[in-house]
Amino acid sequence: MTGSAATFGAILLAGGRASRMGGIDKPGLLVDGVSLLDRAIAAARAIGADPLVAVGPPTAADASVHWVREDPPFTGPAAAIVAALTAMPAAPGPTWTLVLACDLPHVDAAVLQLVDDILLLPSDVDGACLADASSRPQWLTAVYRTAVLRRAAASIPDEGRDQSMRALLADLAIAALPDRTDSTGDIDTWEDYSRFTKESP
Repeated sequence: MTGSAATFGAILLAGGRASRMGGIDKPGLLVDGVSLLDRAIAAARAIGADPLVAVGPPTAADASVHWVREDPPFTGPAAAIVAALTAMPAAPGPTWTLVLACDLPHVDAAVLQLVDDILLLPSDVDGACLADASSRPQWLTAVYRTAVLRRAAASIPDEGRDQSMRALLADLAIAALPDRTDSTGDIDTWEDYSRFTKESP
């Protein structure tokens, strides 16, 4: 089990193509007046996450966020995570690292559930992600043991470029936790955006 001294860092994935939304700056979309990126930053900061590393084109003036970019851009979330880990101090580092896609309107609820639930996991579990209503694991709404995630990142070929999250996590024991607060709902299309904002794009 995770002790009370657990510490957290966060990797915020903010560099996708948003191809189904015309290539817009999706993390910059506002829901209830707050951007999806700022929601993710606030959720990570609320549990004391440090460092906060965002992967994507820098768009936030928040000095607490360190921005990096996978090289080349748009080579997938595994490459983004590898790039973010390279930018995080190796020691002393956080016990756990949140990995959060910046397209979650209810990211705050997701983070709180992950942080609460890892306290109940066996010590041999390497991480936990939320599972959506269809029981599909959401690898980008997750928390991983930092040391284990670093080992996985070091072993994946070509620094994760064009590799799947399944490939990155292949040797890790990840618990898929039922999403109790419907917080895995994300914004991938304008229809999704309308559903969360109750307004037309």
